[in-house]
Amino acid sequence: MSRRVVIGTAGHVDHGKTALVRALTGVDTDRLAEEQRRGITIELGFARCDLEGADASIVDVPGHEDFVRTMVAGATGIDVALLVVAADEGVMPQTLEHVAILEFLGVRTGVVALSKVDLAEPEWLQLVRADVGERLAASRVRWTEVIGVSSVTGEGVAELRAALAAAAAGTAERRADDLFRLPVDRAFTVAGTGTVITGTAGTGSVRVGDEVAVFPGNLRVRVRAIQTHGEGRTAAEPGTRTALALSGLPRDAVARGSVIVAGPGWRETSTLDVEVGLLPEVAALRQRSRVRVHLGTNEVLARVTPAGDAVAPGATGDVRLRLERPVLARWGDRVVLRSYSPVTTIGGGTVADPWPALRPRRPPPLGPLLRTPAERVAEAVRRKGVRGLSVRDLPVRLGIPPDDGTALITALEEQGIQPVGERLLDTGAVGRAREGILAALAQFHESRPLEPGMSREALRREAADPELADAVIDELAEVGKVMAEGATVRLATHEAALDTAGLEIARKVRNVLRNAGSEGMSAAELEAAVGHGARPVVDYLVRVSEAARVGRDRYLDSEKWGEILREIRAVFAATGELGPAQLRARLGLTRKFSIPLLEWLDAQGYTTRVGDIRRPGPRLTEGSAGS
Repeated sequence: MSRRVVIGTAGHVDHGKTALVRALTGVDTDRLAEEQRRGITIELGFARCDLEGADASIVDVPGHEDFVRTMVAGATGIDVALLVVAADEGVMPQTLEHVAILEFLGVRTGVVALSKVDLAEPEWLQLVRADVGERLAASRVRWTEVIGVSSVTGEGVAELRAALAAAAAGTAERRADDLFRLPVDRAFTVAGTGTVITGTAGTGSVRVGDEVAVFPGNLRVRVRAIQTHGEGRTAAEPGTRTALALSGLPRDAVARGSVIVAGPGWRETSTLDVEVGLLPEVAALRQRSRVRVHLGTNEVLARVTPAGDAVAPGATGDVRLRLERPVLARWGDRVVLRSYSPVTTIGGGTVADPWPALRPRRPPPLGPLLRTPAERVAEAVRRKGVRGLSVRDLPVRLGIPPDDGTALITALEEQGIQPVGERLLDTGAVGRAREGILAALAQFHESRPLEPGMSREALRREAADPELADAVIDELAEVGKVMAEGATVRLATHEAALDTAGLEIARKVRNVLRNAGSEGMSAAELEAAVGHGARPVVDYLVRVSEAARVGRDRYLDSEKWGEILREIRAVFAATGELGPAQLRARLGLTRKFSIPLLEWLDAQGYTTRVGDIRRPGPRLTEGSAGS
């Protein structure tokens, strides 16, 4: 299978980039009428290029300074740069700006085409070659060759094609098992097909019929069809120019700067922690400097908060970018920074944290987040405190394929990190949360020994992080230290039981309830009749079926409650229905007590109200006699 690569042009306006692409591919990428009329590239152009051992796509970008924004969008995701320098003019301002942009975007390999050699004298050509070599000597892009070419005569085109193939062979393979992401550079409507978007598939793959998400907005749509350079495909592979037809996507919901993604963990962010480097000739980045941030095919304004006082010209530093509009970002993404006004390229950098904690306001030193995945996990977990990290977030937060994230979890114990449920937490934080929950339960049992346990919701409210509390409760239940029964949690060693004093109160409560008959007693009445401590005891008696609670605050003797249910069943057996007057007559109740009792019987399913009468409810027909 051929290696898939994307080649991007770069260079000053009118240096022959588009003509050279046409010489290599036979395709004129200037498709707009205005481009044809003015003789300059305004929009991105695309063409397939046959290279030995590589399935290559060429992205042709504008060279004019007015269209640098478009150039950055096209240069995003390229593997090999094709820098075009006209032999009759040499290195120009946009040449150097484009080289800087390529460096900030992390392009590692490039080929220099010295175009229009048919217009230059040999001595001048030699001077231009030397100047190009000198200017590019310190570049972070590895420029493999400088090849003289002419799009008019064809001189050097074969050599350029061979150099591009050699450069492509040295690029890293993109992994198809990574999360799929495609920054959109064009969106349009095709009759009978609907909305179509194009872009360079940076990572991962997607197939026809798959669900994808469109950001901004997290719109869920399905892939209806896939094309690469006009050819239908069943799947979009990384490192290819791709067109996706998306079912059900309104045309106005997507544009250049949108992103198509698949897989878990993607979410937008308005804050990025970035390690940036500035060009030597620009102003320092200070607190609240306003900049233009280019990320993927997107451009968004942002305010800068440096980790220190400022990032000096020509230096690197850590900054927090507070974006004026949310973006989709991943660890390791490259950004290009341009000044707000006048608009010029000033620097670029690498995303170290796509979702930084907002306190403190200044970014912490980002060096640890730029190391190995395991170290980045450990550092990020500790910075997140008790909340830890979601396992689901790892592929985006760390910039790694999902399968790598799964394998990574098993190697984190050495870093003092452990999984708890779907979270990765600092072992110390987990231990503190575990101790806190056990202590809270012990205190609860001591103060309320007759309660079966503490509500899970109350435990969550007491914890510093409710989600962590949930995870730790489940973990403690798995190892048998606590019992989680429905919404109630108790220590495994706790068993609600009456002590000597409680047994005496229970005896009095039973006697009082027996004497109260069908009307029962409220909690306040019980406290008045029996004394302090009656309420928790009677609630305990209800749980062990030695008393019955009717409504929220009325208690009956358990035998009397059984008699009431038998009387109600007898009425239904005789007449098939029950009215308020019948209930009062059978039980000797006043209206004050009979109406609330009927309403409670309805609510509990013992009876079903039809107009002013009751029919047997499901609990009664099932024979339940519980409270």
